[in-house]
Amino acid sequence: MNLALSTADMAFRDEVRQFLDEHLTDELRQGQRRTTAMYPEPEISGPWQKILHRRGWLVPLWPTEWGGTGWTALQRFIFETECALAGAPLVHPMGVRLLGPVLLRFGTQAQKHEHLPRILSGEDYWCQGFSEPGAGSDLAALSLRARKDGQDYVLDGSKIWTTHAHHANRMFALVRTSDDGKRQQGISFLLIDMGTPGITVRPIRTIGGDHDVNEVHFDSVRVPQSNRVGEENAGWECAKYLLEFERGAGIFSPRLRAQLIKVAQALKAGAAHADAHLMRSFGEVCADLDTFEWLEMRTMASLAPGERPGPAASVLKLRASRLKQAIGALGVEALGLDAVRWREEPASPRAEAAQEGLPSLLVPEYCNSRAFTIFGGAQEIQLGLIARQLLD
Repeated sequence: MNLALSTADMAFRDEVRQFLDEHLTDELRQGQRRTTAMYPEPEISGPWQKILHRRGWLVPLWPTEWGGTGWTALQRFIFETECALAGAPLVHPMGVRLLGPVLLRFGTQAQKHEHLPRILSGEDYWCQGFSEPGAGSDLAALSLRARKDGQDYVLDGSKIWTTHAHHANRMFALVRTSDDGKRQQGISFLLIDMGTPGITVRPIRTIGGDHDVNEVHFDSVRVPQSNRVGEENAGWECAKYLLEFERGAGIFSPRLRAQLIKVAQALKAGAAHADAHLMRSFGEVCADLDTFEWLEMRTMASLAPGERPGPAASVLKLRASRLKQAIGALGVEALGLDAVRWREEPASPRAEAAQEGLPSLLVPEYCNSRAFTIFGGAQEIQLGLIARQLLD
């Protein structure tokens, strides 16, 4: 794979930079910069999503007939890199990157025409109802019951660690519709209106102090059977397809590099603290990130718009998660004693770090990064999937 930029690629990069200069406001940059949770709040991500949608640059992996860009893998990488380095907000991925491909693959024409335009416009803000108190990495153990009653399913049970459920007006969820056969064979994939009576959302505060995730309880919640995606008891296929896009269809290295730049700022501000060990660790992380960037690009280059990542998704997810944690740990180490006073903006000899607010950013990022090797499939699950692929 040749990553050298052609004349056309350089022209595209200049087009992206001009677009960012014209449309990325200081308010949006600051909103993303101050985000230490997984995703920015809707008031930050929403306006940026609308800007990208108007330009036709929101869903590069979708087919062009549904709004995709038709970009090459290198153009996608250029776009994501320029956005990350410019400080553009992350677009909330639940609709555009996770549910959208599932609907395109498994949804009816009516479901596509109803939901895909509202995903693009941002009218619907989706959350993911997969994990439960007794079903996290072992997702097939889920027990949220959906029993038939007339033309509806009636749902009783709960979901947990549901990101941005307190903002969402829609949820896509896995539910238990049968106990026959293997556990995976009794699961269905449903689209749920979060305004339906009987749904209760309770906040969970993360170790970093953010309200990013929630418990969601269902008490006799009625959902039309027409909201099922795919066949009844065949939701596991939808889930596997979706998880491949969650784990491996994004481009993560530019955002990781942007986080590493903040660590470099902390190192520069505390030069006296940056001993040989710390600088060696920084160099090792830089080398790991460069390697991951190549791996990511090789994978993306092989994907046509809308195509699934396949087994490589587990490798990308595992490496991205571990790099996120390594960069987070390096950031805390770079702050030195300032890290223990991160809830305030401390006055310290590291004037630049204090002015940039780095302690209040890097420490929560480190704390929240601990979950990255758990959500979307724990690292033990990913290692098992990788091992099975090698042994088959």
